[in-house]
Amino acid sequence: MKTEAKPVPVLDLTPEIDAVWPELQAAIERVIRTAQFIGGPEVSGLEDECAAYLGTKHAIGCNSGTDALVIGLRALGVEEGDEVITTPFTFFASPESIGIIGATEVFVDVELGSFNIDPTGIEAAITPRTKALMPVHLFGRPANMDAITEISDRHGIAVIEDCAQSFGSRFGPGSRFEGRQTGSVGGVGAFSFFPSKNLGGFGDGGLMITDDDGVAELARKLRAHGGKHKYHNEMLGYNSRLDALQAALLRVKLPHLDARNEGRRAAALRYGELLADVDGVITPEVVPGHVFHQYTIRVLDDQRDGVYKALQAESIGCMIYYPIPCHRLPVYLDRGIEMPVTDILAGEVLSLPIWPTIEPEVQHRIRNVIANELGQ
Repeated sequence: MKTEAKPVPVLDLTPEIDAVWPELQAAIERVIRTAQFIGGPEVSGLEDECAAYLGTKHAIGCNSGTDALVIGLRALGVEEGDEVITTPFTFFASPESIGIIGATEVFVDVELGSFNIDPTGIEAAITPRTKALMPVHLFGRPANMDAITEISDRHGIAVIEDCAQSFGSRFGPGSRFEGRQTGSVGGVGAFSFFPSKNLGGFGDGGLMITDDDGVAELARKLRAHGGKHKYHNEMLGYNSRLDALQAALLRVKLPHLDARNEGRRAAALRYGELLADVDGVITPEVVPGHVFHQYTIRVLDDQRDGVYKALQAESIGCMIYYPIPCHRLPVYLDRGIEMPVTDILAGEVLSLPIWPTIEPEVQHRIRNVIANELGQ
Protein backbone atom coordinates (compact mmCIF):
# COMPACT_ATOMS: atom_id res chain seq x y z
CA MET A 1 0.00 0.00 0.00
CA LYS A 2 1.40 3.40 -1.04
CA THR A 3 2.08 5.80 1.82
CA GLU A 4 0.79 9.32 1.28
CA ALA A 5 3.63 11.84 1.26
CA LYS A 6 3.45 14.44 3.99
CA PRO A 7 2.16 17.84 2.83
CA VAL A 8 4.82 20.53 2.60
CA PRO A 9 3.79 24.09 3.48
CA VAL A 10 5.34 27.03 1.67
CA LEU A 11 6.52 28.18 5.12
CA ASP A 12 6.67 26.24 8.39
CA LEU A 13 6.91 28.50 11.43
CA THR A 14 6.54 25.65 13.92
CA PRO A 15 10.27 24.86 14.40
CA GLU A 16 11.28 28.41 15.24
CA ILE A 17 8.31 28.85 17.61
CA ASP A 18 9.03 25.53 19.34
CA ALA A 19 12.69 26.50 19.78
CA VAL A 20 11.82 29.53 21.95
CA TRP A 21 8.45 28.45 23.30
CA PRO A 22 9.30 28.93 27.03
CA GLU A 23 10.66 32.44 26.34
CA LEU A 24 7.57 33.34 24.31
CA GLN A 25 5.32 32.17 27.12
CA ALA A 26 7.30 34.19 29.64
CA ALA A 27 7.07 37.30 27.45
CA ILE A 28 3.30 36.94 27.09
CA GLU A 29 2.87 36.56 30.84
CA ARG A 30 5.17 39.51 31.53
CA VAL A 31 3.06 41.82 29.36
CA ILE A 32 -0.25 40.59 30.72
CA ARG A 33 0.92 40.90 34.32
CA THR A 34 2.04 44.49 33.80
CA ALA A 35 -1.24 45.31 32.01
CA GLN A 36 0.60 47.79 29.77
CA PHE A 37 -0.46 46.83 26.29
CA ILE A 38 0.28 50.01 24.30
CA GLY A 39 3.77 51.47 24.32
CA GLY A 40 5.86 51.16 27.44
CA PRO A 41 9.12 49.35 28.14
CA GLU A 42 8.55 46.43 25.77
CA VAL A 43 8.14 48.72 22.77
CA SER A 44 11.00 51.03 23.72
CA GLY A 45 13.14 47.97 24.48
CA LEU A 46 12.49 46.47 21.05
CA GLU A 47 13.16 49.83 19.39
CA ASP A 48 16.50 50.14 21.18
CA GLU A 49 17.48 46.57 20.32
CA CYS A 50 16.49 46.95 16.66
CA ALA A 51 18.39 50.24 16.40
CA ALA A 52 21.50 48.56 17.80
CA TYR A 53 21.13 45.54 15.52
CA LEU A 54 20.44 47.60 12.40
CA GLY A 55 23.16 50.14 13.18
CA THR A 56 20.96 53.20 13.19
CA LYS A 57 20.24 56.05 15.59
CA HIS A 58 16.46 55.77 15.75
CA ALA A 59 13.98 52.90 15.46
CA ILE A 60 10.27 53.70 15.65
CA GLY A 61 7.69 50.93 15.96
CA CYS A 62 4.35 51.20 14.20
CA ASN A 63 1.29 49.15 13.29
CA SER A 64 2.46 47.57 10.01
CA GLY A 65 5.03 47.62 7.25
CA THR A 66 2.59 49.59 5.11
CA ASP A 67 2.28 52.25 7.81
CA ALA A 68 6.07 52.34 8.06
CA LEU A 69 6.16 53.33 4.37
CA VAL A 70 3.32 55.85 4.62
CA ILE A 71 4.67 57.53 7.74
CA GLY A 72 8.25 57.28 6.49
CA LEU A 73 7.35 59.08 3.27
CA ARG A 74 5.58 61.86 5.13
CA ALA A 75 8.44 62.17 7.62
CA LEU A 76 10.78 62.70 4.67
CA GLY A 77 8.59 65.54 3.44
CA VAL A 78 6.80 63.82 0.56
CA GLU A 79 3.49 65.60 -0.07
CA GLU A 80 0.51 65.63 -2.36
CA GLY A 81 1.59 66.36 -5.94
CA ASP A 82 5.10 64.96 -5.51
CA GLU A 83 6.42 61.95 -7.41
CA VAL A 84 8.14 58.89 -5.95
CA ILE A 85 10.04 56.43 -8.12
CA THR A 86 9.68 52.76 -7.26
CA THR A 87 9.49 49.28 -8.74
CA PRO A 88 6.41 47.60 -10.25
CA PHE A 89 7.65 44.16 -9.17
CA THR A 90 6.71 44.26 -5.51
CA PHE A 91 3.74 43.86 -3.20
CA PHE A 92 1.05 46.51 -3.75
CA ALA A 93 1.84 48.18 -0.41
CA SER A 94 4.96 49.79 -1.90
CA PRO A 95 3.22 51.97 -4.54
CA GLU A 96 0.01 52.09 -2.48
CA SER A 97 1.81 53.95 0.31
CA ILE A 98 2.84 56.61 -2.21
CA GLY A 99 -0.69 57.11 -3.53
CA ILE A 100 -2.22 57.17 -0.04
CA ILE A 101 -0.47 60.45 0.77
CA GLY A 102 -1.46 61.99 -2.56
CA ALA A 103 1.87 61.57 -4.34
CA THR A 104 2.25 59.83 -7.71
CA GLU A 105 3.91 56.45 -8.20
CA VAL A 106 6.45 56.42 -11.03
CA PHE A 107 7.50 52.90 -11.99
CA VAL A 108 10.96 51.94 -13.22
CA ASP A 109 11.53 48.43 -14.56
CA VAL A 110 13.62 45.82 -12.77
CA GLU A 111 16.77 43.81 -13.44
CA LEU A 112 16.13 40.34 -14.83
CA GLY A 113 18.69 38.72 -12.55
CA SER A 114 18.07 40.42 -9.20
CA PHE A 115 14.33 41.23 -9.50
CA ASN A 116 15.22 44.63 -7.98
CA ILE A 117 14.75 48.08 -9.50
CA ASP A 118 17.17 48.76 -12.37
CA PRO A 119 19.22 51.86 -11.48
CA THR A 120 19.94 52.52 -15.17
CA GLY A 121 16.27 53.42 -15.66
CA ILE A 122 15.94 55.80 -12.72
CA GLU A 123 17.61 58.85 -14.24
CA ALA A 124 15.17 59.08 -17.14
CA ALA A 125 12.21 58.89 -14.75
CA ILE A 126 13.28 61.89 -12.65
CA THR A 127 11.28 65.10 -13.13
CA PRO A 128 11.12 68.40 -11.22
CA ARG A 129 8.35 66.79 -9.12
CA THR A 130 10.45 63.80 -8.02
CA LYS A 131 10.76 63.93 -4.23
CA ALA A 132 11.94 60.44 -3.33
CA LEU A 133 13.15 57.06 -4.53
CA MET A 134 11.74 53.86 -3.02
CA PRO A 135 13.89 50.82 -3.82
CA VAL A 136 12.58 47.47 -2.59
CA HIS A 137 15.00 44.79 -1.38
CA LEU A 138 12.85 42.09 -2.93
CA PHE A 139 12.81 38.55 -1.52
CA GLY A 140 15.64 39.55 0.85
CA ARG A 141 18.25 40.51 -1.78
CA PRO A 142 19.80 43.96 -1.33
CA ALA A 143 19.10 46.38 -4.17
CA ASN A 144 22.00 48.20 -5.80
CA MET A 145 22.14 51.03 -3.29
CA ASP A 146 25.56 52.21 -4.52
CA ALA A 147 24.06 53.24 -7.85
CA ILE A 148 20.75 54.38 -6.35
CA THR A 149 22.31 56.66 -3.73
CA GLU A 150 24.72 58.10 -6.31
CA ILE A 151 21.69 59.20 -8.31
CA SER A 152 19.75 60.45 -5.29
CA ASP A 153 22.72 62.42 -3.96
CA ARG A 154 23.36 64.03 -7.33
CA HIS A 155 19.73 65.10 -7.70
CA GLY A 156 19.04 65.92 -4.05
CA ILE A 157 16.27 63.33 -3.78
CA ALA A 158 15.35 61.48 -0.58
CA VAL A 159 15.52 57.66 -0.37
CA ILE A 160 13.18 55.40 1.57
CA GLU A 161 14.19 51.74 1.55
CA ASP A 162 11.38 49.19 1.53
CA CYS A 163 12.91 46.48 3.72
CA ALA A 164 9.72 44.52 4.36
CA GLN A 165 11.43 41.33 3.12
CA SER A 166 15.04 42.02 4.09
CA PHE A 167 15.40 42.20 7.88
CA GLY A 168 18.97 41.12 8.61
CA SER A 169 20.25 41.57 5.06
CA ARG A 170 23.63 43.28 4.74
CA PHE A 171 25.49 44.85 1.83
CA GLY A 172 28.33 42.67 0.65
CA PRO A 173 31.93 43.08 -0.50
CA GLY A 174 32.43 45.61 -3.27
CA SER A 175 29.71 47.91 -2.00
CA ARG A 176 30.70 51.16 -0.33
CA PHE A 177 28.12 50.17 2.28
CA GLU A 178 29.75 46.79 2.94
CA GLY A 179 28.63 45.32 6.24
CA ARG A 180 25.77 47.75 6.76
CA GLN A 181 22.20 46.59 7.05
CA THR A 182 19.56 47.28 4.42
CA GLY A 183 17.46 50.18 5.64
CA SER A 184 20.41 52.04 7.15
CA VAL A 185 21.50 53.75 3.91
CA GLY A 186 18.46 55.82 2.91
CA GLY A 187 16.79 58.59 4.85
CA VAL A 188 14.29 56.03 6.16
CA GLY A 189 14.20 52.24 6.25
CA ALA A 190 10.76 50.64 6.50
CA PHE A 191 10.32 47.11 7.86
CA SER A 192 7.42 44.70 8.31
CA PHE A 193 6.87 42.25 11.15
CA PHE A 194 4.13 40.35 9.29
CA PRO A 195 4.25 36.74 10.59
CA SER A 196 5.83 35.28 7.44
CA LYS A 197 8.76 37.70 7.44
CA ASN A 198 12.29 36.68 8.46
CA LEU A 199 11.65 38.48 11.74
CA GLY A 200 7.94 37.90 12.00
CA GLY A 201 5.55 38.73 14.81
CA PHE A 202 2.28 37.12 15.80
CA GLY A 203 0.13 39.65 13.97
CA ASP A 204 0.78 42.92 12.20
CA GLY A 205 3.64 45.24 13.08
CA GLY A 206 6.19 47.51 11.47
CA LEU A 207 9.30 49.58 12.10
CA MET A 208 10.94 52.71 10.72
CA ILE A 209 14.64 53.48 11.15
CA THR A 210 16.55 56.69 10.51
CA ASP A 211 19.66 58.58 11.58
CA ASP A 212 17.90 61.94 11.19
CA ASP A 213 16.62 63.40 14.47
CA GLY A 214 14.01 65.56 12.76
CA VAL A 215 12.65 62.70 10.66
CA ALA A 216 12.46 60.50 13.77
CA GLU A 217 10.60 63.13 15.79
CA LEU A 218 8.07 63.68 13.01
CA ALA A 219 7.57 59.93 12.54
CA ARG A 220 6.89 59.51 16.26
CA LYS A 221 4.26 62.25 16.09
CA LEU A 222 2.63 60.85 12.98
CA ARG A 223 2.24 57.37 14.46
CA ALA A 224 0.38 58.82 17.48
CA HIS A 225 -2.32 61.02 15.94
CA GLY A 226 0.12 63.76 14.96
CA GLY A 227 1.18 64.83 18.43
CA LYS A 228 4.17 64.44 20.69
CA HIS A 229 1.97 64.73 23.78
CA LYS A 230 -1.55 63.43 24.36
CA TYR A 231 -4.28 65.95 23.52
CA HIS A 232 -1.75 68.28 21.84
CA ASN A 233 -2.22 67.23 18.22
CA GLU A 234 -0.05 69.26 15.86
CA MET A 235 -1.05 67.65 12.54
CA LEU A 236 -3.23 64.91 11.08
CA GLY A 237 -1.54 61.63 11.87
CA TYR A 238 -2.41 57.98 12.37
CA ASN A 239 -3.24 55.49 15.09
CA SER A 240 -0.23 53.34 14.26
CA ARG A 241 1.40 52.10 17.43
CA LEU A 242 3.16 48.78 17.88
CA ASP A 243 1.46 46.64 20.54
CA ALA A 244 3.52 45.83 23.62
CA LEU A 245 2.71 42.14 23.25
CA GLN A 246 4.09 42.05 19.70
CA ALA A 247 7.19 43.92 20.82
CA ALA A 248 7.82 41.49 23.69
CA LEU A 249 7.51 38.46 21.40
CA LEU A 250 9.76 40.03 18.76
CA ARG A 251 12.39 40.70 21.42
CA VAL A 252 12.53 36.95 22.02
CA LYS A 253 13.04 36.22 18.33
CA LEU A 254 15.51 38.99 17.40
CA PRO A 255 18.63 37.39 18.96
CA HIS A 256 18.06 34.27 16.84
CA LEU A 257 17.60 36.13 13.54
CA ASP A 258 21.14 35.82 12.17
CA ALA A 259 21.24 32.09 12.74
CA ARG A 260 17.85 31.65 11.09
CA ASN A 261 18.87 33.76 8.13
CA GLU A 262 21.96 31.56 7.75
CA GLY A 263 19.63 28.56 7.74
CA ARG A 264 17.70 30.13 4.88
CA ARG A 265 20.92 30.76 2.94
CA ALA A 266 22.00 27.14 3.47
CA ALA A 267 18.63 25.98 2.14
CA ALA A 268 19.02 28.29 -0.85
CA LEU A 269 22.47 26.89 -1.63
CA ARG A 270 21.07 23.37 -1.43
CA TYR A 271 18.22 24.24 -3.81
CA GLY A 272 20.76 25.69 -6.23
CA GLU A 273 22.75 22.46 -6.24
CA LEU A 274 19.66 20.28 -6.59
CA LEU A 275 18.20 22.28 -9.47
CA ALA A 276 21.47 22.96 -11.31
CA ASP A 277 20.87 20.15 -13.82
CA VAL A 278 17.18 20.85 -14.39
CA ASP A 279 16.83 22.46 -17.80
CA GLY A 280 14.35 25.30 -18.07
CA VAL A 281 14.84 26.47 -14.48
CA ILE A 282 16.90 29.51 -13.46
CA THR A 283 17.75 29.66 -9.76
CA PRO A 284 18.42 32.91 -7.88
CA GLU A 285 21.98 33.95 -7.15
CA VAL A 286 23.17 33.44 -3.59
CA VAL A 287 24.87 36.83 -3.33
CA PRO A 288 26.40 38.13 -0.08
CA GLY A 289 23.74 39.55 2.20
CA HIS A 290 20.76 37.81 0.58
CA VAL A 291 18.52 36.45 3.36
CA PHE A 292 16.00 34.63 1.15
CA HIS A 293 12.66 35.72 2.50
CA GLN A 294 11.52 33.83 -0.60
CA TYR A 295 13.41 31.35 -2.75
CA THR A 296 12.15 32.32 -6.20
CA ILE A 297 13.07 30.43 -9.34
CA ARG A 298 12.24 31.25 -12.95
CA VAL A 299 10.59 28.54 -15.02
CA LEU A 300 11.12 29.22 -18.73
CA ASP A 301 9.18 28.48 -21.92
CA ASP A 302 5.68 29.03 -20.50
CA GLN A 303 6.01 26.02 -18.21
CA ARG A 304 5.68 27.84 -14.86
CA ASP A 305 1.97 27.21 -14.41
CA GLY A 306 2.41 23.52 -15.15
CA VAL A 307 5.14 23.23 -12.50
CA TYR A 308 2.97 25.14 -10.04
CA LYS A 309 0.07 22.73 -10.58
CA ALA A 310 2.34 19.68 -10.34
CA LEU A 311 3.67 20.83 -6.97
CA GLN A 312 0.17 21.58 -5.71
CA ALA A 313 -0.97 18.12 -6.83
CA GLU A 314 1.76 16.61 -4.63
CA SER A 315 0.64 18.73 -1.64
CA ILE A 316 3.71 20.94 -1.89
CA GLY A 317 3.05 24.58 -1.15
CA CYS A 318 4.39 27.18 -3.56
CA MET A 319 3.49 30.76 -4.42
CA ILE A 320 3.67 33.11 -7.38
CA TYR A 321 5.07 36.48 -6.29
CA TYR A 322 3.71 38.35 -8.21
CA PRO A 323 1.32 37.03 -10.87
CA ILE A 324 0.00 40.51 -11.63
CA PRO A 325 2.74 43.14 -11.35
CA CYS A 326 1.72 46.50 -9.92
CA HIS A 327 1.57 48.38 -13.23
CA ARG A 328 -0.97 45.78 -14.47
CA LEU A 329 -3.29 46.13 -11.47
CA PRO A 330 -6.70 47.72 -12.11
CA VAL A 331 -5.79 50.81 -10.09
CA TYR A 332 -2.97 51.70 -12.54
CA LEU A 333 -4.15 50.03 -15.73
CA ASP A 334 -5.48 53.19 -17.38
CA ARG A 335 -1.97 54.67 -17.43
CA GLY A 336 -0.81 52.29 -20.15
CA ILE A 337 2.52 51.64 -18.44
CA GLU A 338 4.90 49.21 -20.15
CA MET A 339 7.45 47.34 -18.03
CA PRO A 340 8.80 44.56 -20.28
CA VAL A 341 11.22 42.88 -17.86
CA THR A 342 8.65 42.86 -15.08
CA ASP A 343 6.09 41.33 -17.43
CA ILE A 344 8.52 38.54 -18.33
CA LEU A 345 9.18 37.77 -14.66
CA ALA A 346 5.49 37.77 -13.77
CA GLY A 347 5.04 34.85 -16.18
CA GLU A 348 8.08 32.89 -14.95
CA VAL A 349 8.58 33.28 -11.20
CA LEU A 350 7.72 30.60 -8.68
CA SER A 351 8.59 30.70 -4.97
CA LEU A 352 9.42 27.34 -3.42
CA PRO A 353 9.06 26.33 0.24
CA ILE A 354 11.84 27.73 2.40
CA TRP A 355 12.44 28.13 6.12
CA PRO A 356 15.63 27.89 8.22
CA THR A 357 15.30 24.19 9.10
CA ILE A 358 13.70 22.81 5.94
CA GLU A 359 14.82 19.19 5.60
CA PRO A 360 17.13 18.27 2.67
CA GLU A 361 14.88 15.32 1.80
CA VAL A 362 11.95 17.71 1.40
CA GLN A 363 14.00 19.80 -1.01
CA HIS A 364 14.98 16.64 -2.93
CA ARG A 365 11.31 15.76 -3.24
CA ILE A 366 10.47 19.25 -4.54
CA ARG A 367 13.31 19.06 -7.06
CA ASN A 368 12.07 15.71 -8.36
CA VAL A 369 8.52 16.96 -8.86
CA ILE A 370 9.82 19.95 -10.84
CA ALA A 371 12.15 17.80 -12.96
CA ASN A 372 9.44 15.23 -13.67
CA GLU A 373 6.99 17.92 -14.76
CA LEU A 374 9.62 19.29 -17.14
CA GLY A 375 10.21 15.82 -18.60
CA GLN A 376 13.60 15.19 -17.00
